[in-house]
Amino acid sequence: MTAAARTRITSAFTDAGVTGQLHATDIDTGTTITIGADLETPTASVHKLCVIAALYRQAAHGHIDLRHPVDIPAEGRSPGATGLATMRDAARLSLRDLAGLAVAVSDNTAADLLIDAIGLDTVNRTMADLGLTRTIAVHTMRELYATLREDADGTPAALTDPTVVTRLRALDPTRTNRSTAREIAALLAAIWRDELCTGEYAQELRTILGLQTWSHRLAAGFPFDDVRVSGKTGSLPTLRHEAGVVEYPDGGRYAIAVFTRAAATTVTLPAADAAIGKAARIAVDALRT
Repeated sequence: MTAAARTRITSAFTDAGVTGQLHATDIDTGTTITIGADLETPTASVHKLCVIAALYRQAAHGHIDLRHPVDIPAEGRSPGATGLATMRDAARLSLRDLAGLAVAVSDNTAADLLIDAIGLDTVNRTMADLGLTRTIAVHTMRELYATLREDADGTPAALTDPTVVTRLRALDPTRTNRSTAREIAALLAAIWRDELCTGEYAQELRTILGLQTWSHRLAAGFPFDDVRVSGKTGSLPTLRHEAGVVEYPDGGRYAIAVFTRAAATTVTLPAADAAIGKAARIAVDALRT
């Protein structure tokens, strides 16, 4: 069954015009299905999972107050198409509400304010403490987008030019935030097993990770009212990722990370988005059989 599932997942990627890596694990039994799960890959906004995980671990250890208010000037916000970057006025939000925005609408400004509060070193140290030694952040979202601007010579339209795409540092796992499908799925499993933090902190963290509004990737594979999908997307030119946890009403819990890279440089590629949900569903069905 597992071999057949891997074949079907690979076919789903091929049919969508992408290459893909997948790691799916039954959180309670440890049974896994993997495809290229140890290939280091640029994480894009999936790395916000690591930032928020580090934030909540710091809070659980008493090093930071999640209710601490952060003043957010109208100027100087990190670039992005959602959240605070699109707002015109100064604001004040707590750290935990910034975490909610970073997940719900992948708010780059919110994520960077969290990084400012705890530091990239803390994010990386938290991953190392969990044994996730290949999950490394090297820059903020602000800095990541600066590399895109520089590498595209300040011309956003150039990010769909295949020649430009080949030189983007943001797509080079040796020069940007990176991880593997195995390690990101392991991080999610640790959160759901209360290994990152416990009690109210763990519960609140899981609640925040269930706030994401995007339903066109991972969640598309599980169109059921009684199945809960918590996750975080990540997108860059040619890259479409999502990692999350699927919870069934019978108690089954499955951590999944799916990373894809498309041959096409077009911004809109519905088949690639759909392949993430299809691959995840195949993997979970196989784990449940």
